[in-house]
Amino acid sequence: MLAELSMHIIDIVQNSISAGADLIKVKIHELKDRDLLIIEVEDNGKGMDKDQINRVQDPFYTTKSFKRVGLGIPLFKQTAEHCDGSFQILSEPGKGTLIRATFKKSHVDLPPMGNLRDTILTLVVGEPNVDFVFEVETDGVVFVLDTREVKKELQDVPINHPEVVKFLREYIGENLKTMEVAS
Repeated sequence: MLAELSMHIIDIVQNSISAGADLIKVKIHELKDRDLLIIEVEDNGKGMDKDQINRVQDPFYTTKSFKRVGLGIPLFKQTAEHCDGSFQILSEPGKGTLIRATFKKSHVDLPPMGNLRDTILTLVVGEPNVDFVFEVETDGVVFVLDTREVKKELQDVPINHPEVVKFLREYIGENLKTMEVAS
């Protein structure tokens, strides 16, 4: 189990990027009335067939030549199931992949979310050629950051320019400040 859920998100997003995705959607929904936390990562990467879906859930399988094991997806799955939740991978070759993990929000072993602002910022700034849509919802309050819209406004200014990073840090932080899921 990773210490924070945000680390799982980073790991899954890195898998999406390795699969050639140039659009990644990350959704985090807290449904307090149902005692659920749902994390989804959807990409437009190369996708997987049923055999690959089964293999990536095995900790002794990896597609990376420099590693002998691939623990990211198996650990995410284990965390979800350990916290009375579920784990699902939907994928189709050539169409992309959706990974969905649900957690019982009140489960005593549910890891903290971690610093969601810095997680989002790290992904956006670290992968400027990838478009991201982040959707965070709790108690009916929704925050959406779509880097396609940000890049359109910036025109020729790179999204990882220091002044843009400063603005994004403040903008994301202000919007997540009151959302319990972001802590």
